[in-house]
Amino acid sequence: MAFKEDFRVIAEQFDDYRILRYQVPGFEALPLKKKLLVYYLYEAALSGRDIIWDQNYRYNLLIRRMLGQIVSGFKGDRTTEDWKKFLLYVKKVWFSNGIHHHYSMEKLVPDFSQEYFRSLPASSEEITVPDEFSSLEAFTEYILLLIFDKHTDSKRVCLDEGTDLVAASANNFYEGVTQEEAGLYYERLIPDDKDRPVSYGLNSKLVKEGAALKEKVWRVGGMYSAAIERIVYWLEKAAKTAENEAQEAAFNKLIEFYRTGDLKKFDEYNILWLNDREPQVDAVNGFIEVYGDPLGRKATWESVVSVRDEEATRRTKIISENAQWFEDHAPIPPQYRKEAVTGVMAKAIHVVVEAGDCSPSSPVGINLPNADWIRAEHGSRSVVLINIMTAHNEASRESGVIEAFAWSDVQAERQRTHGNQSYLLHVDLHEIIGHGSGKLKPGTGNPADTLKNYASTIEEARADLFALYFATDPKLIELGLMPDQETGYAAYDNYITGGMMVQLAGIEPGKNLEESHMRNRQLIAAWAYEKGLPENVVEKKIRDGKTFFVINDYEKLRELFGKLLWEIQRIKSEGDYAAARKLVEDYGVRVDPVLHQEVLRRWKALNIARFSGFINPVLVPEYQNGEITDVTISYPEDFTLQMLDYDKKYAWLPVKN
Repeated sequence: MAFKEDFRVIAEQFDDYRILRYQVPGFEALPLKKKLLVYYLYEAALSGRDIIWDQNYRYNLLIRRMLGQIVSGFKGDRTTEDWKKFLLYVKKVWFSNGIHHHYSMEKLVPDFSQEYFRSLPASSEEITVPDEFSSLEAFTEYILLLIFDKHTDSKRVCLDEGTDLVAASANNFYEGVTQEEAGLYYERLIPDDKDRPVSYGLNSKLVKEGAALKEKVWRVGGMYSAAIERIVYWLEKAAKTAENEAQEAAFNKLIEFYRTGDLKKFDEYNILWLNDREPQVDAVNGFIEVYGDPLGRKATWESVVSVRDEEATRRTKIISENAQWFEDHAPIPPQYRKEAVTGVMAKAIHVVVEAGDCSPSSPVGINLPNADWIRAEHGSRSVVLINIMTAHNEASRESGVIEAFAWSDVQAERQRTHGNQSYLLHVDLHEIIGHGSGKLKPGTGNPADTLKNYASTIEEARADLFALYFATDPKLIELGLMPDQETGYAAYDNYITGGMMVQLAGIEPGKNLEESHMRNRQLIAAWAYEKGLPENVVEKKIRDGKTFFVINDYEKLRELFGKLLWEIQRIKSEGDYAAARKLVEDYGVRVDPVLHQEVLRRWKALNIARFSGFINPVLVPEYQNGEITDVTISYPEDFTLQMLDYDKKYAWLPVKN
C-alpha cells in the first residue's frame, strides 16, 4: 500500500524523535455498522491511556498534569531558548508515556535549569494544586525533585545482573517488595497443572502491607477502576455492534474479565478471540506486554483497533497455511516440535488507533496470545500492521542509512531493491511461524517462572531466529513470497549490521542494552559473528576509520542461525534459566564503548531521528435526531495538540503523590 502523494507522512522532528502519520485506506467505504464498531473500540482504546502512564511510574500522572497545564496556560515568553528546551522535554515525556525513556529505560534529563522550571507554574494559568500540598510553590518543588534528581527512580526497568531487579526498577508494579519476596509469592501460586498455568500477577500490583504481601488487582472496583469502567462502557457498545455472535461473545468475555479481574476469564477470552476468524474489524485490548516488568510477569495495558487489509493478508495467509511445513523443517529438538500445527492465523491490518504501551511508538507486528498453553492447544494469531510499516518506509526512503552502513555498492543496492520486501517477510515469519512455533516440555510451566527476567529476550530471539533461518530458504520462492534469494540475503545484511551497530544509535553513551528486543538482536548477531570467526563467516572490516560487518558466506550464516535456534528452543522448552542467563549476559547486554561512539558519530552525521512515533487519526461521529449517521476520519498533524486533547478527554484516573 502506498500513501496518497499529497499525504505528508512526517509531521515533525525534534531532537532524536520523529513524529509520523498514517492513513486508514478504505475506512470511508465501510458500512455504518462497521464504522460504529470501529468508533466504539476507538473510544475503548483511548479510555485506557492513563493506565500505561501510571504503570510506568507512580508519579507520571501527577507530572503529566502539571507539564500539560504549563504548556496550555503559560503566559510568559514562548520564544526563548529555555521555553523551547522545556517544550522539547515535555514532548519526550509524552512520547515515552512518562519521564523514563521508552527504549533505554533511563530517566529523561531536562536541558533547562531548575530555576527556569520554578518560574513556569507561577506564570501559568489553571495549575491544579493537589490538596496534599500547602501551596503552588510546594507542589512545584515536589515535581522538580522527581524530574531533576538523577538518583531517584533513575531507571524504569532495571535488568542489571546482581541487582534486586524489583527494588531497582521505578515501574509501578511493586511497592515495598523485594525481588526475592515477589518470586516466593508467585512460586506459591504455581498450580499443580503446570501444562495450563494461570498467568498469576499479569493484572495486578504487588504491595507489602505490614508484613503481608497483597495484590491490587486492575479491574472494575479495584486499581485503575475509573479507566477500566470507561473501557467496559465502550466495549459493551462494541459487543452490541459486533460483526457476528462469536465476536460478541469474545467482547462479553473480555468485559467479564475486566469486571472480575479473574485471569481464567482472560484465558477464555483469548480462546474465543482466536477462534473467531471472520470479522473485518478487530481489536487488541488488555494487559498484554510483559517487557515493562523486570520479572517478565506483569503486563502493561495496550490497545490496537484495526481493519483487515484483504490484499496484504494474502501473503500472511500463505505462510500460515504452510506453518506445518516450517515447523517440520525447523532446526529445533524434535521433542519440542509441534506434531500438528493448528489454529495459526495471520492477517495484515490497517491500524485505526493505538493506545497504551504501543503508542506513540508502535510495533509493526503482533502475535497473541502470550500464554504458551493456549498457543499449543488453540493456536495463535499474527497481525502485521501494514499502514504503520508503510509510514516507516515512506519516511525512511531517503534517510541515507543504507549507504552509511553498507560495505559495498552491491550490498547497498541489494537493500534498496529488496530491503522493503525482506523487512515485510521478516515480520511475517517472526510473528506467524516464530512466535507460533515449538512447544514446552510437559510440566515445565510458565516461562516467566522458569526463565524469569530473561524470558522476553529468549522468546524474541526464538522468533527472530525462525524468521532468519527460513529467510533464504527456496521454499519462500516456491510459495511466491520472494523472487529470489537476494531478498533473504538483504534480510541477513540488515540484521547483522543492525544488531551489531545500527541499533546502538538508540542508546546513550556508556549505557548497556536494557530493552528485550535490542538484547535479542545483539545476542543473535554477536553470537553468530563469534561462532563464525574460524571460517570468517562474518568479517569485521575497517575503511576510512569506519567499521563494517560483512557477510562472506550466507549459507554458513544460516547454519549458525539454525544452531542457535536449536539451543534457544531447548532453553525455553526446558526452562533452563542458567543457560538463558549465560546467553543473554554474554552476548546481549554489554555494548562495545568504542564501537558505540563511532555509531553515534556516523548517525549524527545523517541528521535523522533515532526514534519514530505516530499521531493517531481522529474519529468523529455525526448525529441526526440523536442517532449516529456516520463516522468521519481525519488525520491531524500536531503532536502537541493531540497530547493535550487526550489529557482533557481521557484523563480518567486520579493523580496522586
